[in-house]
Amino acid sequence: MTDFAHLLQPDRGQPARHMHVVHPNRWAEWLGGQPPRIRATVAAHRLTGRPGDKAILPGDAPDDWSALLVCPDPVGAPWRFASMGTFLPEGSYRLAGEETGASAIGWMLGQYRFTRYRKVDDNGPRVLLTTDVSRIDDHVRLAEATARVRDMVNTPAADMGPADLEAAVRDLGDRHGARVEVTKGADLERGYPMVHAVGRAAAADRAPRVIELIWGRDDAPRIALVGKGVCFDTGGLDIKTGAGMKLMKKDMGGAAHALALTGLVMAARLPVRLHLIVPAVENAVSASAFRPGDVLATRKGLTVENTNTDAEGRLILGDALTRAGEDRPELLIDFATLTGAARIALGPDLPPMFANDDTLAVDLIAAADREADPIWRMPLWDGYDEMLKSDIADMVNAPEGGMAGAVTAALFLRRFVPKGVAWAHFDVFAWRPAAKPGRPKGGDAFALRAVWRVLQDRYPIA
Repeated sequence: MTDFAHLLQPDRGQPARHMHVVHPNRWAEWLGGQPPRIRATVAAHRLTGRPGDKAILPGDAPDDWSALLVCPDPVGAPWRFASMGTFLPEGSYRLAGEETGASAIGWMLGQYRFTRYRKVDDNGPRVLLTTDVSRIDDHVRLAEATARVRDMVNTPAADMGPADLEAAVRDLGDRHGARVEVTKGADLERGYPMVHAVGRAAAADRAPRVIELIWGRDDAPRIALVGKGVCFDTGGLDIKTGAGMKLMKKDMGGAAHALALTGLVMAARLPVRLHLIVPAVENAVSASAFRPGDVLATRKGLTVENTNTDAEGRLILGDALTRAGEDRPELLIDFATLTGAARIALGPDLPPMFANDDTLAVDLIAAADREADPIWRMPLWDGYDEMLKSDIADMVNAPEGGMAGAVTAALFLRRFVPKGVAWAHFDVFAWRPAAKPGRPKGGDAFALRAVWRVLQDRYPIA
């Protein structure tokens, strides 16, 4: 993780290179106003004002120069000049003619590197100067939260097991004075039977557990965050292929999102009573693995016929959502790398959002548009609820046929959410299969900025 605090600094008139960001529609106007040496440089680089054009432009003195980027994004868009963070050499920069706004987040994240297992050659930090001093801390915290998700998802399962998730929650709790409680062993079997069933096949040092963090005044509005923490998913006895397991280190991406959002809430000291719940397991294969056809008990008292051991995420979330609902939060949000069906429907970049409350859904969609953090509302279609019927139990975990897979998974989760509690479920991919400016290939956060905006709007700091 990069030390983002050094990458965004107050502009007090200190020496810095200028950075020109030009919209393609204004290219001719901008170029026409430049001196001959600039136009000659542009011509030498064969730049025509296409999006993505970049150049170093000469100044009046031999050691004086500025940078150019052609970009169609609106002013303040988060990824407007994120690509410049790697294009430019080490040094300090300021925008020419505009304020940084949320583009500062992309500038910082454009310099993110995952360096835990190898040294990455780099030429030092590129610092952005801003006059919007009051927002520096907010931008830095949001960049750090995004990097937390990336780091956790990028870490291989050998170093990111249930115990490591627990350590991450404890570390965050210690920093902010939160209480952390962990349930495992016999207590887990009694209190969270589906979490125990999914995780019981793992080795002793990767034993399943439910990790809870509680923070804030007891009389404050209660909110709950739940994150799927499957630290590796073999598929269980319904084992995945090698190709299917290739990225399963990212199956704890929901937990990473919930943990990062928890850090944002506590660092900003939102006036809430926060309850984070992470069911942490490894879905392994051994003689004690749960089987297709088993009927599982649940914390809620329902019974679930297990029709697919590779549909384990919804099982552990069911127990976690039940626990969250016992304290009657006014808002409940979960993140999970839950279904391949969501990727087939919407691809890797657009996470589906399911919500049982229209006001919450509208707020989330508006925040997603505002933060350029896209989401897409999917239906909790009551007509498909009958697909969860079982001949021998209250419900199945995975209907036959695979149709509407993301919807039926969300409907399964809804069975464990108390009526009257506003709930949103995000089926995130947590992985970027191809690099984009500011967003390298690998683990990434989706819908994090949108949800954070909703929380800030709903629970403003006095």
